[in-house]
Amino acid sequence: MKAWRDREEFHARVREWAGKLDVPATAIYVRPMRRKWASCSTAGTLSFNDELLGMARELGDYVIVHELLHFAVPNHGKLWKSLMRAHLGDYEKSESRLRKEADLGRRISTVV
Repeated sequence: MKAWRDREEFHARVREWAGKLDVPATAIYVRPMRRKWASCSTAGTLSFNDELLGMARELGDYVIVHELLHFAVPNHGKLWKSLMRAHLGDYEKSESRLRKEADLGRRISTVV
């Protein structure tokens, strides 16, 4: 799968997923992040690591959905896992690929 064309395409994908998941994303940022792939605030602000732009869209979708689901489920418990599976199928494969990317020299210590 190919990488994102640019930030605008990534932003559009975040908005698309936010609409599907009925999440009010008030602001979307793509910026350098040292230790995370993404973060979200209770005010609806989403920040994504700019390194995602050079990765497969499938991995971007994983991080986008992962972060958006935290607006409804703040942890990684059974409900969160069920929702991930409902929206992305075998999301664990993407999670594993993302971990491998991190292990291949990325500075990121946590998945999200």
